[in-house]
Amino acid sequence: MDIAVIGATGVVGRECLALLDGGILPDVGRVLPVASAGSAGRDLGAEQGLDLKIEPVVALEDVDPAGVDIAIFSAGAPISTRLAPVFAAAGALVVDNSSAFRMEDDVPLVVPQVNPQTLDSRPARGIVANPNCSTIQLVRALHPLRALGEIDRVIVSSYQSASGGGLRGLEELADTTRALLDGADPAAARPGKFGQPLAFNLIPEIGLRDADGHSHEERKLRREPRKIMGMPELRVAATAVRVAVVNGHSEAVHVSFTAPVSPDDALAALRATPGLRVYGNDPADGYPMPQPVCASPTERRLVHVGRVRADEDDPCALWLWVVADNLTVGAALNALEIVSLAAGKSWL
Repeated sequence: MDIAVIGATGVVGRECLALLDGGILPDVGRVLPVASAGSAGRDLGAEQGLDLKIEPVVALEDVDPAGVDIAIFSAGAPISTRLAPVFAAAGALVVDNSSAFRMEDDVPLVVPQVNPQTLDSRPARGIVANPNCSTIQLVRALHPLRALGEIDRVIVSSYQSASGGGLRGLEELADTTRALLDGADPAAARPGKFGQPLAFNLIPEIGLRDADGHSHEERKLRREPRKIMGMPELRVAATAVRVAVVNGHSEAVHVSFTAPVSPDDALAALRATPGLRVYGNDPADGYPMPQPVCASPTERRLVHVGRVRADEDDPCALWLWVVADNLTVGAALNALEIVSLAAGKSWL
């Protein structure tokens, strides 16, 4: 299986290469990293200390899709819009991490633990959309709870790390944090990648706001779970906040059902679900936090759910706290799990 990683020098692309190096997929042949012309010729295997044989970086303008079996796009919506159909037309299965195709009816939006049936046959356009990072951890926590009864409404507040803004976002957070610690005037900080200075700050706006005041990220959190879970009428309200955390997204989730539910039943359903780490309500059990989750190679592959508790004013509602590594679970891992799922089908 020959794989092209488009956007290979970015944070998600590099995570894809690291996961491939770890053997997440069997029978990997060529690994072709693709990036901007300025990165052409770089040896990413050597740069990242990987054992996997990776070809030198090829420039976007020079890449030949012929012979590529899988193309993983992590280079942003404009590049995906332009080149993903080209790779698909050449016979590759495209897994796209951008927002370019997510809400198109003939493109499946896939989280393998939630809606694997969407890949029972090859997508008509040869493209599979990878959901937004914050959506993936949300639906993976919600899906087991459907065993308790019908979900009526979800209210989610997300606290999203700087790595969601790519390498530029990480560099900006590091530089501005260092400057402020060295005595720089906070009032002199310039807005950058995140619209406002992020160091020692919270920014309650991720992406542009629409005429109704909802940000682009909040729209994703409303629309994408509906499509993935096959619940087009599900009521979802979101507030998305950028926080001064290097890596790892966290979510406070309020889930309302049509009938009474108990935290104990919710914990049992969550604990029975592979790929989740669940924290009980005994103080000794603790709770998930982005720093320890993202520091561990094992934990960063899991969705972490804790603080499961009743809404004392509504017997039909629960609160959850959900944490995941947004580069791994929220992007690269899900993309490669889509490839693994497709590889088990006769059509690939």
